[in-house]
Amino acid sequence: MALTTRQAPAAQASIRQPKGRGPLAWLPAISRKSASNRSLLRYVAGLAALLPALALAGIIVILANKAWPAVRVNGVSFLWRSAWAPGNTYGNPVKTDGVLHPVGVAYGALPLIVGTLASSGIAVVFAVPLSIGAALAVVEKLPRRASYVVGMFLELLAGIPSVVFGLWGILTFGPVLSRDVYPAVASIMPKVPILRFFRGDTGYGEGLMTAGLVLAVMIVPIVAATTRDLLRQVPALQKEGAAALGMNEWEVVRKVSIPWVRAGIIGASVLGLARALGETMAIAMVSGSLLGTMPANLYGKMGTIASTIVQQLDGAFSDGTGFAVKTLAEFALLLAVITLLTNIAARFLVRKVSTTALPVGRGV
Repeated sequence: MALTTRQAPAAQASIRQPKGRGPLAWLPAISRKSASNRSLLRYVAGLAALLPALALAGIIVILANKAWPAVRVNGVSFLWRSAWAPGNTYGNPVKTDGVLHPVGVAYGALPLIVGTLASSGIAVVFAVPLSIGAALAVVEKLPRRASYVVGMFLELLAGIPSVVFGLWGILTFGPVLSRDVYPAVASIMPKVPILRFFRGDTGYGEGLMTAGLVLAVMIVPIVAATTRDLLRQVPALQKEGAAALGMNEWEVVRKVSIPWVRAGIIGASVLGLARALGETMAIAMVSGSLLGTMPANLYGKMGTIASTIVQQLDGAFSDGTGFAVKTLAEFALLLAVITLLTNIAARFLVRKVSTTALPVGRGV
């Protein structure tokens, strides 16, 4: 008996579909392979996205575990004390809250916190305007060949090791500043209390201002290269339209180009700030490495958290109780928290100034 028209498709389906194979049996072999590859890619991408978060969490947990005995002994006042006394490492140790430590030990983080934030702040204040100006010159003013050469040197500057910047700062840059620049700045400052930090002994080239300026030179390539790439994404139509309305070059830059990439510039500045906060060798060489005391003025010797850790770590191992190493771990944990809080604040700022999901900024 012949099959009817309505029965034929069902019968053909029952003939073609092998039993026990499921819905993927309907798909060609290449489609099943493609679906399997997409699933694998999704899992691998998810794992790759999760690994940085897991690494960050692991670092914080390990630092917190190592630093917890020092936190119990140093207390909360550790954050606003100005002290650096490793204690008598040759005498009999004592216990505080069950933690063994040398007699007379006392540590304070306030001078190092101030030195870290102040030097990084000086670096950002000088580096960001210079970087934006360099990026605008490369994108808007220089000929193509000159733009390529200047951009290449900006990127090469980012690859110079920090110890080279430190040697340059301590041997050349710092002495020139202390001899020719700092005295002139200090002499013209009015004698009012609010500006006393800009007056006084200018030293011999080591100190807060020199450290901040060396950091500024180090982070200029990061901010400038990122800003240059962002400015190249500004649509030409908007700039040409602004010029057609009668705006001059400066007004086009101020009202079109910079607002278009404003969120991106903030992000680039935060990248530079993060580099400045964690810089170690260059600051260890030009800061003067003053511990337990606030800098006397803008040119005075100081220390940062990162440079202090690298300078004191070797001597900390001479403490048989291990308390000095635990305290350095507490400093490292404090630096990690400062960096995280800075990045979180920057994210909120970027979100506030950006009204679109575009990575370059809010547009016009």
